[in-house]
Amino acid sequence: MIAALILAAGESSRMGSDKALLAYRGSTFLEHIVGTLRNAGLERVTVVLGHHADEIHRAVKFTGVEVVVNQEYAKGQTSSLQAGLRDLNQEDVQAVLLCLVDHPAISAEVVKKLIRAFEKSRAPVVIPTYQGQRGHPVLIARQLFGDLLALDPQVGANTVVRKFREKTCFEEVNDKGILVDIDDPKAYLEFERGIPINQIP
Repeated sequence: MIAALILAAGESSRMGSDKALLAYRGSTFLEHIVGTLRNAGLERVTVVLGHHADEIHRAVKFTGVEVVVNQEYAKGQTSSLQAGLRDLNQEDVQAVLLCLVDHPAISAEVVKKLIRAFEKSRAPVVIPTYQGQRGHPVLIARQLFGDLLALDPQVGANTVVRKFREKTCFEEVNDKGILVDIDDPKAYLEFERGIPINQIP
């Protein structure tokens, strides 16, 4: 099984409000990402909450989604990744598709392509690229789970991913949505106004 893990525990300090609850196409960022993953055929989805977990839980429909609350979210994103991996660290989970809540423009087609690339290559890491630029989501095979769980929570997960660079599958996609990171009000305003993704700086 390939499971999906959405990290939505951060403080959204640069945005000034919870990115998980930002409006997008009639729902929230978080609900939209969950819907995309469902449309791509992923049956198991885990969401990691932290900052304002109660407020987000009340505002979002989590039907069929597992929710993990990371009480140590202030230690950084790796601590939330570890909380999610502990929930998904089961024998039937072959890999995890790691999604970030501030990357809402991912498509079901890209998700399916990453899954196919993993099933074909069995690479430890599958990373989408657009015109050579790396994006999200990233697919991480089970063989990395132990190293990621052993990290100091304040150390970036890339320290583990880089060890597998030579065996990483870089999957080129024709979708700039993998590069769209809504991290501050200006970026969100452009995104909300419907500026075509290929014109977002």
